[in-house]
Amino acid sequence: MRTEVIHNPEEQRYEIWADDELAGFTQYHPYKSALAFIHTEIDDKFEGMGLGSTLVSGALDEVRSRGESVLPFCPFVRSQIEKHREYVDLVPARDRDAFGL
Repeated sequence: MRTEVIHNPEEQRYEIWADDELAGFTQYHPYKSALAFIHTEIDDKFEGMGLGSTLVSGALDEVRSRGESVLPFCPFVRSQIEKHREYVDLVPARDRDAFGL
């Protein structure tokens, strides 16, 4: 299966496409100088395939490339940052305790 993570700024979300089919998204809202991630959803058809992790990693990599910060209100995004500590620096130091990071 071919996957691609795409930033859709009009919808304020990152999407993951699997073989030209929308498989899921992670929604954000701009907040001050950061992106506040609020919800991640993977279509039931694609559950258990690791697409959520691929989606969030792709989104975080793209946010890093733009020099922006992340506020992981979404529990799934927060858990991915906890598991993959290389993303902790995307969360502003002053906010890490609030997210248990």
